[in-house]
Amino acid sequence: MTFLPITPHDSLKPEARAAGDIFAASHNDQLTNLQAALLENVPSFGAYAQWYSLWDEIAPWIGERALSHFAYAISDENGCPGSALHFRKTLVEAGDDPDQPQVTETEQLLIDWGRLIVRSPHDIPQDFYDRLEAAFSAERRLILLAFAGLTVAMNLLNTVGRVPLDDGLSDYRRDSGDDA
Repeated sequence: MTFLPITPHDSLKPEARAAGDIFAASHNDQLTNLQAALLENVPSFGAYAQWYSLWDEIAPWIGERALSHFAYAISDENGCPGSALHFRKTLVEAGDDPDQPQVTETEQLLIDWGRLIVRSPHDIPQDFYDRLEAAFSAERRLILLAFAGLTVAMNLLNTVGRVPLDDGLSDYRRDSGDDA
């Protein structure tokens, strides 16, 4: 049972309905269950919509595949089925294997960083920071870390808000029956 209500589109306040319509039109997509839940409060929706702005800023210089692996690693390590399954679906549909990905050195660095951010943010080794500094400028490290922070925040909303999985995502569960 969901903890955060998901108000049907037609029952939303006009301001919320407009914000949702503008967002969906600009992203050529329908709203996810999390986005629909966030529309109960337009400022909250707007704050979390910044994740997409960061995605759009990062993707041209790192690639959508690398960014999907980064977001998947964060969400999977965080145990957030809604977000992890979304990125599993994205990777699988692109012909990738999220469980045994064939990745570049930079993509592996992002996967490892995403998992470390969740697993042990206070204990990231200095040599790992050195590798990040060698791979990305200070500005790009900031943008990637801000993106990671918003990904963790969306994981939290999905998990604590008990937001139901979007249609079709359960087909992308691991064979072992894990959540992601």
